[in-house]
Amino acid sequence: MDRRSALAAAATTALVGVAAAKAESKGTASGGRPSFVETDDGASLFHLDWGTGKPVVFCHPWALTADIWEYQLTELVDHGLRCVAYDRRGHGRSSDPGRGYDYDRLADDLAAVIERLDLRDVTLAGYSMGNGEAVRYLSRHGSSRIARLVMVSTVPPQSGGNFDAFIAALKQDRPTFFTKGVTAFTGGHPAVSPAMTEWVIAQFMRSSPKAVIDCMRAISRGNFEAELRAVKVPTLVVHGDKDQVNPLERTGKKVAELIPNATLKVYEEGPHGLAVTHRDRLARDILAFARA
Repeated sequence: MDRRSALAAAATTALVGVAAAKAESKGTASGGRPSFVETDDGASLFHLDWGTGKPVVFCHPWALTADIWEYQLTELVDHGLRCVAYDRRGHGRSSDPGRGYDYDRLADDLAAVIERLDLRDVTLAGYSMGNGEAVRYLSRHGSSRIARLVMVSTVPPQSGGNFDAFIAALKQDRPTFFTKGVTAFTGGHPAVSPAMTEWVIAQFMRSSPKAVIDCMRAISRGNFEAELRAVKVPTLVVHGDKDQVNPLERTGKKVAELIPNATLKVYEEGPHGLAVTHRDRLARDILAFARA
């Protein structure tokens, strides 16, 4: 190679590197899909977007991240579905604007993800607090893009609880709060190894203290009874009969009774953390329902 050719090759390499850096700064892998969605109030939402085919959009529980759905995402992608899971604002890899942690704003964030990726015929999967976002999305944005709804380990239709003690504990010693609380999440289930327990705790600790406290307040004020009665899409409610966080009788059963076209599946010996304790069964049930 002569000197002129060498210089041209070096220049080309430099330009490719600059383009890749710009793409990375915008949350885009070179040749890949965008990794962030910008909301209309300036928040930046990180999301995973894997696979092709019918889309399934996943909303994660309070204080966790999209990663809690890992075992469902990988399985559904292997069976030909497109899986999108995002970190709620102030959680995981999304930005922490310090505001917007009410259900209306969070539902609008979900709408931003769905609309930015132009998703249609969506199976919308909520998990714990994520169910509130999903139901509020339907009431604020309608079901034109949503074909079916999955609700895992649901929150109560109407909270009415006092969460002051939980908030005080978060403010005093957040790591200890989550370390002790993970037992209620997994229920001491034998399918959850010590390493997986540490993995769940690490997810809790990646979320903003401001976000988790304000989201706790949003949960305490939640009232979805009217919205649940208005859900028109086919709905699968999945709940464990040993859920210590949201007991079945007060949550899953009542939610299934309120939604006109709902099917309730109860997992025996299932705690709140079904995505890890019953990960294979949950993946199979979501897959079958999404293909229906």
